[in-house]
Amino acid sequence: MLNLIQNEQMKIYRRLRTWIMALLLIVIVVMAALVSRPGTGANDNWKARAADTIEHNKKELENPGLPDKFKQKLKEDMVIQQYMLDHNYPPAENTLWGGALRASGLIILVTLFTVIIAGDMVAGEFTWGTIKLLLIRPASRAKILFAKYVTTLLFAATLLILMFITSIIVNGFLYGFQSINLPHLTADAAGQVHEGSMLVYTFATYGLKLIELVMIVTLAFMISTVFRSSSLAIGISIFIMFAGQIITMLLLRYSWGKYFLFANTDLTPYLEGQPIAEGMTLGFSITVLVIYFLLFNLLSWEIFRRRDVAA
Repeated sequence: MLNLIQNEQMKIYRRLRTWIMALLLIVIVVMAALVSRPGTGANDNWKARAADTIEHNKKELENPGLPDKFKQKLKEDMVIQQYMLDHNYPPAENTLWGGALRASGLIILVTLFTVIIAGDMVAGEFTWGTIKLLLIRPASRAKILFAKYVTTLLFAATLLILMFITSIIVNGFLYGFQSINLPHLTADAAGQVHEGSMLVYTFATYGLKLIELVMIVTLAFMISTVFRSSSLAIGISIFIMFAGQIITMLLLRYSWGKYFLFANTDLTPYLEGQPIAEGMTLGFSITVLVIYFLLFNLLSWEIFRRRDVAA
């Protein structure tokens, strides 16, 4: 099995496009960090802005027509802002961690590049006519397909790690590494502020987006087993990837729309306790994703197992 995975890895990294995608990812992360960097002195008057936010929220809370949920959000924001003033904690968005969290939005690039690889993993063997040479090996079709799938996920993990390390280094130089120990602040319903690890919070954000990446890549891998043309498989995969969110917004008008795959792939709203639709919970989304994950892999296996390669 390890030899199969190693062989698939060699197929990926021997191609020039792989290194172009990696270099392009690094360049885009650096450029995004430079463009999104606040102006000089953005942190100098953060205390004044925090005080203004507290006063503004106090006035808003005097409005009797505000929904209770919105009032609670304002109160939590107030106690966090006051805690920052009391302990001299600058806002995270103007630190190394803020830059790293903004970079998580670029995971869509990692997903795009991995979809290109996934869409070519099986269909490419038919395009180049190497599928017969692959299947005459003593390894079973199940092992071959599993090796290709694992290799695809390893490629995604490699790009994700590359992006994260690049983001930390670039933003460290832009904002300074002195904020490395800045805590992540949260407030409970009782108004108590809790300090958490910003590293853990950042990992959690990336980790939840990684789930979305895995689901889309698994879908692209399944499509690759359906079509013999790698270009067609890649094209369909990319189209579904970008059209998925648009379709989600249309389907969420209906109660059954929450069962749609792309309505559950982004789990980051649950970090803030704000699901994208009423009635959705983290457990619900995970259950839906597990069902889709098993379905995609089952279809991939059945299609690959039954595929006639004699022609």
